Amino acid sequence: MRPDQLNHTLDAMAEAAGGNPNLMPGLITVESGHWVNVLSAVRATCTALHDGLRHRDIVIHVGSQQETKVLMRAEAGERGAPYRDLAPRA
Repeated sequence: MRPDQLNHTLDAMAEAAGGNPNLMPGLITVESGHWVNVLSAVRATCTALHDGLRHRDIVIHVGSQQETKVLMRAEAGERGAPYRDLAPRA
């Protein structure tokens, strides 16, 4: 997934959710081999240790067993909490 695809996916999911919080983007998972190509390009940040790594205020999990994709809040469950509104593109 390219950085522009990630942002497009987040925007499309937020629009398709139609106000339903369970359908909003809830967690970005990234296979560790994609880390440099995807997340460094979108400038993922960690403003506080308890917040973890985030892009546009969506939690990111990186790992060798992860698939690079975006999960809805209903799919992510507690793994994406605490949830915040999707921040605009920088």
